[in-house]
Amino acid sequence: MSAEQQNNEEVTIDLRRLFILIKKHIISILIWMIGLGLIAYGVSEYVLVPKYTASTQLLVNRKTTDANQAYTNQQADINAITTYKDIITSNVILKGASKYLANPVTLVKKATPAKKAVKAKPAVYKRESKSYSVSASELASAVSVTTTDSSQVFTLSATAETPAKAQAIANAVAKEFKEQIPKIMDVNNVTIVAEAAKGTKSYPNVKMITMVGVLAGLVISLLIIIIKDLSDTTVREDSFMTNELGLTNLGEIAHITMPKDWIFTAKTAEKRGSSRRRV
Repeated sequence: MSAEQQNNEEVTIDLRRLFILIKKHIISILIWMIGLGLIAYGVSEYVLVPKYTASTQLLVNRKTTDANQAYTNQQADINAITTYKDIITSNVILKGASKYLANPVTLVKKATPAKKAVKAKPAVYKRESKSYSVSASELASAVSVTTTDSSQVFTLSATAETPAKAQAIANAVAKEFKEQIPKIMDVNNVTIVAEAAKGTKSYPNVKMITMVGVLAGLVISLLIIIIKDLSDTTVREDSFMTNELGLTNLGEIAHITMPKDWIFTAKTAEKRGSSRRRV
């Protein structure tokens, strides 16, 4: 037998042994998988602090009436998105957004001074959302910007502990960016395409964590079974005695299972024989 054939035979025997072990310990394997899966589900659902993400989309579009210049402006806007991405996460924008979140009101109507026959009217403000105390450094870790190749639209996402807070942060940063970008770059080509809705749960991924727990249960149970099998010194095959220990096989004694009625008959005959000898 060649070395290659011997290796293939050993692999076949090992795989067969592994299959036998799995079949023998299938109940314990399932217990490990279900147990760790339930633990992972419980931790992800009830222990880990959930995070919610809300997103708003902004459009960079320079208006022009010249058809020949439209393509050039479009490419310039796409190239400018990288710059806008850095500006959104800059301290200037985030400080303004933090201040707005502390008092999220928007001027609806300016105040009018008093005239001869008309009384003065105060300014009218509209409250956009609940107030949140979020520093600029906290906003920097909560906000992210994603872009798409050859697109003038980019997405601003915010992550927070509640859906409403994530929504408020995304809208506040987008609003502050739109108001400040004309002063920073002397352009006015940014439009908020869609304001952020209430955030959706983004962390933890309960399904993924549960599946990882189930997989971990499978791996751990198999490792325990294989280690226990490898540490078992019981001789299972004759080849180990002859090949490894160099002993000569003189024969085999099969395991004989005797029927119960035969054992009862043998014991009865033995008792009768002993009683006859006494007589």
